[in-house]
Amino acid sequence: MALFKFISAIVTRVLFILVSLIGLLRVTWVMKDPNYWLLTLLLLPLVIEMIITLKRRQGKDYKWLSPPILTFLICIIPSIWILELDHHLNTDNERECKKLDSLDNLLGLVNQNKMGENQTDHDYFKKINYLFSAVCSDDWILALHQIVLILVIVGKWLLPLGGGVTRDELSQLLLIFVGTAADILEFTSETLRDVKEESFLLVHIILAVWTWSMLQFPLHLAVVNSASESEGDMGIQEDTLLARHSTDIWSIVEALFIQDGPFLVVRLTVMTHFRVFHQMLAFFAFKNFLVVILNLYRLAVICQDFRPSSHNPMSSSSVP
Repeated sequence: MALFKFISAIVTRVLFILVSLIGLLRVTWVMKDPNYWLLTLLLLPLVIEMIITLKRRQGKDYKWLSPPILTFLICIIPSIWILELDHHLNTDNERECKKLDSLDNLLGLVNQNKMGENQTDHDYFKKINYLFSAVCSDDWILALHQIVLILVIVGKWLLPLGGGVTRDELSQLLLIFVGTAADILEFTSETLRDVKEESFLLVHIILAVWTWSMLQFPLHLAVVNSASESEGDMGIQEDTLLARHSTDIWSIVEALFIQDGPFLVVRLTVMTHFRVFHQMLAFFAFKNFLVVILNLYRLAVICQDFRPSSHNPMSSSSVP
């Protein structure tokens, strides 16, 4: 079992490094500038974290924070920023390309890149260059978004459990990750599509909100129970609102300030200031509004029902 956990920790981080390198390869190809390979320096924190964790913790993750996921996001997010900004600036200059919106197009691209016998290194480079040039930029970027989100979920599943994290908490966390990833992918793909060419500032705002929302994946505050395993041996502890409802409060904070709250602000800005309106944009804005209102209602219910144990009549009654 220990060997399996050790291998899982290595495989997960190798996948993180591989996807980061693919993103950097795409960036250098699009920008036609080899200096962007300097971004490989961002892989150093991930490699250092892998060495330290494998040596000191046998690959086990931490309870409240997942350093490998955090360092992976540090590696891949700059690449996505560069690709998104370049795509928005050069949408008109993009030549005819293959959209991956049908099975026929996908199979045609695969068949075009099949490797026969006696292939030289030059032939391999030609195939790779064709793959980079034939597929449309927006499809490349969307695929990178999708791979990153899927890899974060699968990677968290493969990483050995940290101290104090149960399987039940991990399963809840993974289910939350799936819903969160779907919302984030919809936000970036749909909202960036609504941005007009002259609204370059809005592109930065959307990418900044997207980056901020991705911080939910390294954090486990909304699921992991803050109760100590030795709580029973420590006697009566302070009964506070945060101590009793820590997971509920953190999930509310994430919804209000990391995901649905910022998403709602951006979508309202797109509709009111930039005069962009369509059915799906209105639907998802209303969905974010409902989530914000329901979380505020949930917070009000928690605060109203909370009664410190010192104010409980049953605990204060004297025993004759």
